[in-house]
Amino acid sequence: MGRAGKALRQVLETYGISQNRLAVTIGINRATVNQWFNETRDPLAESIPDIVDALETLNPVAATDFLSLYLGRPAPKD
Repeated sequence: MGRAGKALRQVLETYGISQNRLAVTIGINRATVNQWFNETRDPLAESIPDIVDALETLNPVAATDFLSLYLGRPAPKD
């Protein structure tokens, strides 16, 4: 599967964000997040902004890390 699932798994594990919490924040079914997390299905391109917005709400650093991992770019330095 693609890079998004791997990036999402890493970010959720690193920052202790549950799949359920992300799903509720996005407003989708937890099973969908679970499919992304377990890389059985990649999020659609249209879902990436929703993931980033939800992560920004939950933990802005997690959102930045997700984007860096997803895009394959180093995280910006402060």
